Amino acid sequence: MSDFFQFLISGVAVGSIYALAALGFVLIYKSSRVINFAHGQLIAIGAFLAYALAVWLKLPVLLALLAAVVLTALLGFVVERVFLKRLVGQPIISVIMVTIGLASVLDGLMYLTPFGSGNFSYPAFLPQEPLRLAGITISYPQLLAIGFTALFLLLFGWFFQRSTLGISMRAVADDQMASMSVGVSVERVFALAWAVAGVTAASAGMVVGTVSGLNQDSLIAIGLAVFPAVILGGLDSIPGAVVGGITIGVLQNLAAGYLNNFVPGGGTELVIPFVVLLVVLWFKPHGLFGTEEIERV
Repeated sequence: MSDFFQFLISGVAVGSIYALAALGFVLIYKSSRVINFAHGQLIAIGAFLAYALAVWLKLPVLLALLAAVVLTALLGFVVERVFLKRLVGQPIISVIMVTIGLASVLDGLMYLTPFGSGNFSYPAFLPQEPLRLAGITISYPQLLAIGFTALFLLLFGWFFQRSTLGISMRAVADDQMASMSVGVSVERVFALAWAVAGVTAASAGMVVGTVSGLNQDSLIAIGLAVFPAVILGGLDSIPGAVVGGITIGVLQNLAAGYLNNFVPGGGTELVIPFVVLLVVLWFKPHGLFGTEEIERV
């Protein structure tokens, strides 16, 4: 039984990282109906910026992490202003194709830096000794992941429900043209969405770096690994991103802990989330918390 709870806690920690990354997808989709295929690259850039500031510029680790979050938010803002601003009102597929091209460009540029190959790790800033309770072990980086996810969930929940700008973002996601007709600045909403997505991406990347170290391919892969979590929870749901991320993380850990022993070669943790995703979508095509839309014919 203690093994089960250990897998469960570890799954929640991994799922919290997925949830952090998924929040960036949801923010951009919620405001613009665009899926950002360059999100994995933003995760990697945020994580490596923190490393460069802490190790190369010798900033205190916490200050380096905060500065990296700000810089990644600025990068998201600049990307939207330079590459996507002119596509407001254009077919969504055009914007999606731009994000795919942007992912390739950022990927190639990162390979030209010292981070393109090799593994790196942050200077130690959290206690090394894990917490132990009733036979269950949880590390401080895992607690950091869970804490960050809870914080962002509360902040974004308030933002979209209570703030004027958050309500504007929801309006733009529903109908760009109607929003512009009543004075909502669609360009401002898009820029903000990309900036805040940069914040969540950097946070996810830094938590991954704290838990398991920094590697470009692994960090970028996080951006793709969260797709099942995003779709499971609902593409336009902030709570859904968190529930989907944690669900996928728990399923992966339970599958690795219990099913791999019965499958030659293992790897069930890579398959089970998609099986569950297909089953859920069979009954809930918009995800667990996604908005069901009725289109006029």
